[in-house]
Amino acid sequence: MTFSVLAVHAHPDDEAIWTGGTLAKYADEGARTAVVTCTGAEGTLRARELERALDILGAGEPRLLGFADARNPDSAPGRPRFLDVPFDETVGLLVGHIRDVRPDVVLTYDGFGGYGHPDHVHVHRAALAAVEAAGYDQLYLDAGDPWRPHALYLATIPRSVVTSHWRAVFGADPEPGQALPGVPDDQVSAALDVSRWSERKWAAMHAHESEVGRGASMTMLTSLPEPARTQMLSNEWYRRIAF
Repeated sequence: MTFSVLAVHAHPDDEAIWTGGTLAKYADEGARTAVVTCTGAEGTLRARELERALDILGAGEPRLLGFADARNPDSAPGRPRFLDVPFDETVGLLVGHIRDVRPDVVLTYDGFGGYGHPDHVHVHRAALAAVEAAGYDQLYLDAGDPWRPHALYLATIPRSVVTSHWRAVFGADPEPGQALPGVPDDQVSAALDVSRWSERKWAAMHAHESEVGRGASMTMLTSLPEPARTQMLSNEWYRRIAF
């Protein structure tokens, strides 16, 4: 049976920034890979950009839940914000995608949502609940046959890397008590060297042309000094939760 990976993300471009190297690596190794994106609507510019990025990464067609970004209602005109959708409804939709893809592994963000974006934090909570619920035949009866992934991997950054890059960008250490991205280094379960796929990852990020230069996560990444940017493009880190 073919190994399969499903990534659950908040916005178009997150699939490339957080898990692009992982998706490209496993696609090249013959795995089935797929991405669910919780915000953004079909027919929009960002949906078209997502389609191009997924093609570059070998991750199939877009799977859009169709809700609006917490900070950009135009991302899904006329649709509710992702944060305002009843939690059980969101979990049920994700269960449907998990049971359809039947992944061995699900990828999403850590509990801080990577860097604290409310959509990311909400995706983490919903994905965690959906991975657990998908294996029960008593739950979400209309969402397909039960399926239990082997593990959930939470995309994160080692705290030592965050601190080092913080100095490189801002010229000083973080303020005491400041909420930083990432987790203590000893909580990182898997560190993937994706340097072979870093150019594909970079190309997938730039497929999201509307985000380039907008002040988004990708702009912050491009502002890093070259050694730091290379490290971020060439490595992806995860915490593992087994089921």
